[in-house]
Amino acid sequence: MIIKGCSSITQLKKISIFENLKTADLEQLIPHSYVKKYYKDELIMLEKDRLDPQLYALVDGTLQVSKTTTNGKETVVRLIPPGELFAAPALFGNCIAPATVSCQLDSEILTIKREGLLTIISQNPEVSLRILEVFNDRLQQLHNTVHSLISERAIVRLIRLIQYQNERYGNHLVEQGNCLNVKFSYYQIARSIGITYEECVRLFKKLKEVVIYQRGGTIIITDWQKLEAMSFQLSVNSKG
Repeated sequence: MIIKGCSSITQLKKISIFENLKTADLEQLIPHSYVKKYYKDELIMLEKDRLDPQLYALVDGTLQVSKTTTNGKETVVRLIPPGELFAAPALFGNCIAPATVSCQLDSEILTIKREGLLTIISQNPEVSLRILEVFNDRLQQLHNTVHSLISERAIVRLIRLIQYQNERYGNHLVEQGNCLNVKFSYYQIARSIGITYEECVRLFKKLKEVVIYQRGGTIIITDWQKLEAMSFQLSVNSKG
C-alpha cells in the first residue's frame, strides 16, 4: 500500500455520487480525503475489521468483496468497478467491515472523513439520494441472489449472473460478439452462485453455443437472444 495524500478534483469526479457536483463543492472535500494505492491481491480490509468512520470508494482498478463461513468456505459477494462505493457500515453503521475486500487489479482507494461528507450533504442533498440509490441496488442484488440460490438451477443462476454483470457494467463489441466489461474467473463465478469450480467449468461448456469463456475471466456473449431463450426455458422446466 502507498499513501498518495489528498485526492484531486479529477479523482473525486470519478466517483459516481460526486460526478455532477460543482468544482467549488468538490474542493471542500479535498482536505477530508485521502487516496491510497494498493497492489493486485493486496487486502484492503478483512471481514470484522474495525474501520474508521469514513466513505470508501474505488477510483481505479477492480475490487473483490467476499465473505467466509465458519467452516472456511469463501463466497464472492460482488466485484467493485471504478467509481463505486463499498464498506457502507464505515459511513452509516457500526464501523465493522461486513466482508473482506481485496484487489483484483492494482487499485486506488479514495476515503472521505464522515464529517467532511456530511457538510457536503447538507449543502447538496442529492448526494445522499445517490448514496441511497447505490445501497438500494446492493439490497436488490442480495434479494435476487438469495431467491436464485433457493429456487433456481445452477445453470440459470449462471445466466442470471452474466445478465446482471452486463446490465450493471456493460459490454464492448469484439469480433466474436459482446465482451463483458468486467472479468470474472471460474473461481469467482463458482463462489458467487454457490457451486464448485468443476461444475462451473461444465456449465460453461453447456453454454458454449452462446457464451465464450476465455482464460483470465473474459466472457463473450455471441447470441443474447438465444441466451435469454435458454434462461426462460430452463426456468419453466425447473418449475414444471
